[in-house]
Amino acid sequence: MLGWKFYDADDYHPEENRMKMGKGIPLKDQDRIPWLCNLHDILLRDIASGQHVVLACSALKKAYRDVLIRGKECAPLQCDETGKDKQPAEVKLLVVHLSGSFEVISRRLLKRKGHFMPPELLQSQFDTLEPPSAPENFIQISVDKNLSEIIATVMETLK
Repeated sequence: MLGWKFYDADDYHPEENRMKMGKGIPLKDQDRIPWLCNLHDILLRDIASGQHVVLACSALKKAYRDVLIRGKECAPLQCDETGKDKQPAEVKLLVVHLSGSFEVISRRLLKRKGHFMPPELLQSQFDTLEPPSAPENFIQISVDKNLSEIIATVMETLK
């Protein structure tokens, strides 16, 4: 519809993260930060080449969204120590926060097949969640809306 490149962040989890989640073990910051740094680098590469990007990602905390925007320089746990003396390259990010009740999202997760994250981890994600707030660049849309309404809201915001 937009002609933008699409990434599902789950496709970029390292095998160790997939194995942990598959065993019902919630990820910790030290598991997520390198994954988010990698996603930042992918976004930065595409944006630098003039490509617009959509990233589906459970960036549950503000600190995680900050890593997506600024990369390893703002990460609480550094990914590596290179490039410490240069200004971080930022990604302009609009967060589309899809909000819903535990019950609604749980029902949807139970219908999902073939994903490495079991529905039992949903509570840990709700416990970790820090919904976006000002001054973050975001919109919040209820998952109770139908898909066409959600798309229309996002498209209107992008104009």
